[in-house]
Amino acid sequence: MGQKVHPIGFRLGINKERQAKWFAADDKTFATLLQEDLTIRGAIRRRLADAGVPRVEIERSANQVGVTIHAAKPGIVIGKGGAKVEELRRSLESATGKKVRITISEIRQPELNATLLAQSVADQLVRRVAFRRAMKQAVGRAMRLGAKGVRVQVAGRLGGSEMSRREWEREGRVPLHTIRADIDYGKAEAHTTFGLIGVKAWVYRGDVTQGVTGAPEPVLPPPTRPGTPAGPAAVGPVAPDYQQAEEEEEVVIPEGPAIFEPDEDEDDASTEAR
Repeated sequence: MGQKVHPIGFRLGINKERQAKWFAADDKTFATLLQEDLTIRGAIRRRLADAGVPRVEIERSANQVGVTIHAAKPGIVIGKGGAKVEELRRSLESATGKKVRITISEIRQPELNATLLAQSVADQLVRRVAFRRAMKQAVGRAMRLGAKGVRVQVAGRLGGSEMSRREWEREGRVPLHTIRADIDYGKAEAHTTFGLIGVKAWVYRGDVTQGVTGAPEPVLPPPTRPGTPAGPAAVGPVAPDYQQAEEEEEVVIPEGPAIFEPDEDEDDASTEAR
């Protein structure tokens, strides 16, 4: 049986960051702060269900909580004149008993976000759209906007059948075992009249070279002397300075009688003496 690993948890510290940035002194404090995080995220997702909020980051200081809301529709989060975000801030402060600072970040391309992609498929399933059509449209839309690979999977009583099954649609590459691959993962639920249908989405957005630990060093071929034909080992950039290398070479004098050629001045003097 295949052993499945969460694609984002597998890449934490490599090219993914945690959604909560704080430290607890002991186990009791950790449990309390974790429950606060769950309360904050639940309240935000209930209030901003129509704003497309796939990610909520929480950062804590002494007696203050910083909340960063990533939304596809920031206008719904802010409201007219900032009324909605102010109301949300007051409700979070009353629920946690701490001062809350809210920051809103806009998602430029919602089609490349896996959580929003899965949520859009789930919304179509609730409206009784055919699941294969919903998956193909979501995959094609993400590929047109620059994704290197997309996979969407649905599981449950598809089409109202008596027995649940799993279907998926994929286009491009989704290298789950490549740690440097930037893969976004998200899931959603579709509450239909004939049962619950789960939706999962993977979006491959290319490789990340910066910040990857343990990357192999590039191997350069050995340098060749100028004038020699380039063989298979001589392909590629050659950096060393050949003139300096030739000056440092040891000069070897061949064995045998030394032959000295007279200078032109000495030859003219001997001719006059004769």
